[in-house]
Amino acid sequence: MDTHEIVLLKLFVVGILVNAWMMRGVSGAETLEASTPRQRRVCNESRLQREVEVCGEHFKKDMALIQPQYWCNLTYFISEYHIFTLCTETTSHSVACYWPNPLVEGYIIRIHKLFFSNCTLDQVVWVDPPDDTLIVLILIPIFLTLSMIALVVWCSKRSDNFA
Repeated sequence: MDTHEIVLLKLFVVGILVNAWMMRGVSGAETLEASTPRQRRVCNESRLQREVEVCGEHFKKDMALIQPQYWCNLTYFISEYHIFTLCTETTSHSVACYWPNPLVEGYIIRIHKLFFSNCTLDQVVWVDPPDDTLIVLILIPIFLTLSMIALVVWCSKRSDNFA
């Protein structure tokens, strides 16, 4: 065997041993102490319903301080809505429920219907640009493509001069 082959073989064996040694610490088979699984608390939906309604009542009181004509402008009630959302999230976690869950989502939808049902957005109607603009926008890429092709053909014919 060539000396380079012997060195490569030794490096390969050392690499396998180092890999096995490092992976031994990653393996879960050699744990020193048995960990006890945490008890999973069950979601208390009736308590969650009551607590979320309390959050909603606070939000309703806060929104009553804002004039109804400003209810569709997010800048007027963003802090109140953030507090409401944070309240529903912390309440869900305190009663061992995930957030958002269908119960909380349903309540948030009812709040939205109560306060934001009249907030419709005017839909943007897309129209084509004028014909002159459209023709320019179409022709520019076509002329650029043709000019690049002509430049490549011209340069390939003159390759002897560039060498």
